Amino acid sequence: MRAWLLDNTTGLGALRLVNDAPVPKCDAGQVRIRVQYAALNPADRFLAENLYPARPVLPHILGRDGSGVIDEVGPGVSGLARGDRVAILRGDAGVDKPGTLAEYVVVPSDVVVPIPQGWSEQEAAAGPLVYLTAYQALTMWGPLEGADVLVTGATGGVGLASVHLAKALGFRVIGLTRGMAKRQRLIDEGCDAVLDPEADLKPEVKRITGGKGVDLVVDNVAGPLFNKLPDLLADRGRISVVGMLGGPVPSFNTAKLIFRRVRIGGVLVSGYTVSESRAAWREIVNRLAATNRKPVVDSVFPFRELRAAFDRLAAGPFGKVLIHVGD
Repeated sequence: MRAWLLDNTTGLGALRLVNDAPVPKCDAGQVRIRVQYAALNPADRFLAENLYPARPVLPHILGRDGSGVIDEVGPGVSGLARGDRVAILRGDAGVDKPGTLAEYVVVPSDVVVPIPQGWSEQEAAAGPLVYLTAYQALTMWGPLEGADVLVTGATGGVGLASVHLAKALGFRVIGLTRGMAKRQRLIDEGCDAVLDPEADLKPEVKRITGGKGVDLVVDNVAGPLFNKLPDLLADRGRISVVGMLGGPVPSFNTAKLIFRRVRIGGVLVSGYTVSESRAAWREIVNRLAATNRKPVVDSVFPFRELRAAFDRLAAGPFGKVLIHVGD
């Protein structure tokens, strides 16, 4: 089969395209999917650069997201059959096990879900991981009725998923994105306001929230921007830390946490059990259907153009970057 193999963890330059990788076989409780679309994530690059805790057997196949058609069912699997159109919900694919940047991938049957009604295969490949991440970021602190939520990196995959779900949960949403070229597009996706992270954020956030500040920040960026976030929070505000696209946080002043009882927590989708993931996914799909939202696909690259797709991901897409794996 065709596959992109990662020979070592020195970076994306260690990827090579082969046409003769062995086709994986199913064990008990597994299914094999002929991949049609795979979606890229920043964590794929982090793993390739040895900046991720996973240590897979090399050569490794990256790719955590994907949709396609089941073409083999292992012993003991029920409820799934050859020919089913499915997506991968969440699991070890692309992390500790071979992933979706190949013509075939084998995964446990309990991490496979049907493509939601009305979704394309592209949308199904783009959706599960980012929406599960966003859902955890928005709900991990318990009920937040009528909350004001600020989303950093709002044009990325998790950013847009956070905007969609925050609106579906009844929150007011402020999106952050560099420059204002994407402002109207973010408003069309559900943001009530859009701000530039380089601007003086505090007075603008106070104005939008009636002087209160936001109840929750979903932070996809970290880096120097993180030091601004506590000043934007209301009393007992929370920060859900999703990513670090902006790099390490420099010289954080912990005193900013004290006087308004700010709480900071990390988001880890792999911390969900399989049953928790599936329950969250059902809630997500229902919420999105009720608000007429679907995953946003920025661009689709041919299989052979994986490096160009990673360049697009690094440049800051509006939504998910996909690879067309299938014919």
